[in-house]
Amino acid sequence: MYRTHTCGELRLADASKKVTLAGWVQRVRKLGGMTFIDLRDRYGVTQLTVNEKTPENIRLAAEKLGREFVLQAEGVVVERASKNGKIPTGEVEISLLELRVLSAAEVPPFTIEDESDGGEELRAKYRYLDLRRNPVKNALILRHRVAQEARKYLDAQNFLEIETPFLIKSTPEGARDFVVPSRLHHGEFYALPQSPQTFKQLLMVAGYDRYFQIVRCFRDEDLRADRQPEFTQIDCEMAFVEREDILQTFGGMMQRLFRHVLGVEFDNIPRMTYADAMRDYGCDKPDVRFGMKIKELTPQVQGKGFAVFDSAAYVGGICAEGCAGYTRKQLDELTEWVKRPQIGAKGLAYIRLAEDGLKSSIDKFYAPEELQQVAATLGAKPGDLILILSGNEKQTLNALCELRLEMGARLGLRRRGEFAPLWVVDFPLLDWDDEAQRFYAMHHPFTSPQPDDLSLFMSGDREALKTVRADAYDFVMNGVELGGGSIRIFDAAIQQQMFKVLGFTPEDAGYKFGFLTNAFKFGAPPHGGIAFGFDRLCSMFGGSDSIRDYIAFPKNNAARDTMIDSPSHIDDTQLKELGIDIAGKSE
Repeated sequence: MYRTHTCGELRLADASKKVTLAGWVQRVRKLGGMTFIDLRDRYGVTQLTVNEKTPENIRLAAEKLGREFVLQAEGVVVERASKNGKIPTGEVEISLLELRVLSAAEVPPFTIEDESDGGEELRAKYRYLDLRRNPVKNALILRHRVAQEARKYLDAQNFLEIETPFLIKSTPEGARDFVVPSRLHHGEFYALPQSPQTFKQLLMVAGYDRYFQIVRCFRDEDLRADRQPEFTQIDCEMAFVEREDILQTFGGMMQRLFRHVLGVEFDNIPRMTYADAMRDYGCDKPDVRFGMKIKELTPQVQGKGFAVFDSAAYVGGICAEGCAGYTRKQLDELTEWVKRPQIGAKGLAYIRLAEDGLKSSIDKFYAPEELQQVAATLGAKPGDLILILSGNEKQTLNALCELRLEMGARLGLRRRGEFAPLWVVDFPLLDWDDEAQRFYAMHHPFTSPQPDDLSLFMSGDREALKTVRADAYDFVMNGVELGGGSIRIFDAAIQQQMFKVLGFTPEDAGYKFGFLTNAFKFGAPPHGGIAFGFDRLCSMFGGSDSIRDYIAFPKNNAARDTMIDSPSHIDDTQLKELGIDIAGKSE
């Protein structure tokens, strides 16, 4: 065998054992007549020693070793004279008897160390080398642990892990599909699934009342740090359930994951309506680790002669505790920060509750008592700083949300290692697009209206439809949406009404979703489900803002894999077999 032990398991209790190790050369150190070789594998590092008593052929072989050579080493475990308390194997070393080079290696393009000298692009190109580094290795180990804990929990709850197809039908409603041309059916295409949504609903119709899958999904969309063109979901569905069953079951799963992976306990997962989240935090995934709630000031500050506020549809503010000491330079910098295109505010007004009285950028328009009333609305006290934005309601709330998060970060309120879970519920069912003059599904066309809003939904009245709430829910942690789902429509009449509201003709709905609606004719149970972003969940556990660190072979911001140089051209023969000419048109 190539090895009797790994490079991470030998301890002082193993002294005098004859062992065989195999791994990669981390580094070689020469000190006088001694040579020390750090041998690394996935499990750890063990020091090999060469001295004057070592056979000459081994000494000569050790002279020629370089970083990342692959070795097989046989020797005796001995106690180290100079111990290294930083590694588990630091009390022992191997006195070499045999040394065999299994594979020589070129000098790597960057150091394979925890703190590498390689930039992000270089390490992406040589991802297989980057994967040898401890931070990346530990991220993938954490990913494995999260997956196993999820499987254990779901198995104990009687869920079945069932695979669904990757080559499916395109339903371009939402994000763009990745499409795959068919060789056997020229001019026709498969799509890669954005989620297994329809298939898991079909499994409910089939009687598999508890399904899950840790599944790859695909979306052809613009990328950010927390998005990839291919990503993984913990995808789940249950039959004969209401919303409360879903929240209890998957709240329990999240409690188990945090308990077993991080040792973090939370007994209660609070709930917040979408309307309250938007009003108080400016977004539907609020970070509730800290306060600093948004307060609307519109009626309070209008009609005082300040044109910026008077012409605004919405005026709102936040209170930054203890920040009255901000200098003019700091406030100017903050003003430029909110005016960036990513935030979109036109300006920033402030009120400082300094020890020597109120100081404000708008005090020539407002009497001191009026500014005090604004401060009271925001719950501000002496020493605090009030920051105010105005404009279009949706845009201003979004800007206030970003400003709140930025101030929370600057004040150290968004602490890593502190977790605040939240269920957000009662989302709008539909989103009206003024430009297109039509409704879009806020989630997807199979989300059920809230039972209390069903009559409004079935009425078909446009204004009434704008108020209908979905029987939907998101799991949010620290301002990040980790999962979302809904109770599904299982009644044919309600589903037909949904297609009608979304502007599908009966023929179009039948073409795109007929397989599902036909299945419902044969007895569909009440059902609902949820999907958790697995990559995002892992990055949350690991304390990273990027999901790439937790994916073995991720794409870059341009959706390219620079390691294998993909996407790439295919030759004319392949194109011809697919019925596609060089210009990309179907024959």
